[in-house]
Amino acid sequence: MIQGLVANLICPFLGSVAFEILFNVPRRYYVAGGVTGTAGWLVYIWIEGYSSAAMASFAGALVVVFISRMLTVKMKCPITVFLISGIFPLVPGARVYYTAYYLVTGQTGLAGQSGLEALKIAFAIVLGIVLVVSIPREVFQGQYWKNGRRRRQKLK
Repeated sequence: MIQGLVANLICPFLGSVAFEILFNVPRRYYVAGGVTGTAGWLVYIWIEGYSSAAMASFAGALVVVFISRMLTVKMKCPITVFLISGIFPLVPGARVYYTAYYLVTGQTGLAGQSGLEALKIAFAIVLGIVLVVSIPREVFQGQYWKNGRRRRQKLK
């Protein structure tokens, strides 16, 4: 029980940081990127117990992109610094591998099933990214809200 929890905290953190190292991200962003990937993975694990892997990936992607947008404003860097490394733990790499494996071994039924599940997960991740990225930048910068109320935008 405790070992599984520790593994679910350390592995996504290290995987996210490893991708940041691979992409030559400055060192000051390593911890924030690792926490972003870990948060997305923990949401994935939590939701997967109650729903499908696609829904869990969607929820995890929402969390990763939301945290990435907040960190982008706070740390003044591009969103891709946190987004790419944070999404890494959610990517259905094993399902894509098994799809190719089943195709090579001639098990087309299992290949189709595994491939469809991988496509559903990939689409859910993309949908989560698009939904959060479409939120106006001002919401994350704090300029959109003033004194607890939405600030009116002037027409130009």
